[in-house]
Amino acid sequence: MFEGLKNKLGLGKKTSPAPEALPPAIDTIPESEPEEKKAPGFLNKFKTLVVEHEFVLSEKDVEESLFELQMVLLESDVAYPVAETITEHMKKELVGTHRKLRESADDVVTNALRHAIEEVLGEGFDLVAYIKTHEKPVKILFTGVNGTGKTTSVAKIAHYLQSQGISVVVGAGDTFRAGAIEQIRVHCERLGIKLIAHQEGADPSAVLYDTVEYAKAHKTDVVLADSAGRFHNRVNLMNQLEKIKRVMKPDLVFYVDEAVAGNDAVVRAEEFEKTVSTDGVILTKVDMDPKGGAAISIAYTIGKPLVFLGVGQGYDDMKPFTPSLIIDEIFGDD
Repeated sequence: MFEGLKNKLGLGKKTSPAPEALPPAIDTIPESEPEEKKAPGFLNKFKTLVVEHEFVLSEKDVEESLFELQMVLLESDVAYPVAETITEHMKKELVGTHRKLRESADDVVTNALRHAIEEVLGEGFDLVAYIKTHEKPVKILFTGVNGTGKTTSVAKIAHYLQSQGISVVVGAGDTFRAGAIEQIRVHCERLGIKLIAHQEGADPSAVLYDTVEYAKAHKTDVVLADSAGRFHNRVNLMNQLEKIKRVMKPDLVFYVDEAVAGNDAVVRAEEFEKTVSTDGVILTKVDMDPKGGAAISIAYTIGKPLVFLGVGQGYDDMKPFTPSLIIDEIFGDD
């Protein structure tokens, strides 16, 4: 995960920065210097000049390095506007910075990059906090393109919410894809979660209406509604999605895509957002993405928070997004 970006940024292994030249040590001062000058005032000045001596980085100092960084980010599937934003954030932090001679240049640049990526990623979205403070049932609709792991993500998030003491019912709203109902049924049986399903080819709006009614009758906290994968340019499927939204009245709509799609995922999310407004993004197969650019880019590009990251095959491998999940991986933090 993120190995491509990590290696290109030179963050794959920890190396000691090259020692920087310091002014002569104290013991090289000529012994003939008058004793009266070696007063506390002199020592304080010496400490300032030698031990805490600072220099200021100019725009010219960082221009070439930031351009090279932007190229590395683009090669790592970071979308161009996002790469530009990251380097601009770094420029603002670095230019005019007073750097002490004892402070590693590597540390200064690494901290600036960390802060820039944190700014781009945002804070994410705390789903559990949202559920606990909103009227029940909280209705969540999952949508996105075909084959991105949407149905499996519904099951994993159901499992996560159960682990937080939140009751869940799942609606099998993907009545279009062959085997989709059976797939979600198997997951729900394994997890001991109630599933509301009709036959294949049924109206998904009716299925999800029944799911919401079940949740109300049984005082269930959350409705998780699966839906058929669709592309933004398929008018009939997009119209069907609009009908689902009118009938179900979801509190939240989550867009699901996969990190391994790289910049394609960023473009799809942006186009989908123009057609169907969403409230957050779930990114699957993050563990299989060798570059890591989509995870950095997608939330910033569409202006919606990342909610969960899929980092493996198990039910426990759907992690609530926090910036540290990505940043610690890039920078090799334990």
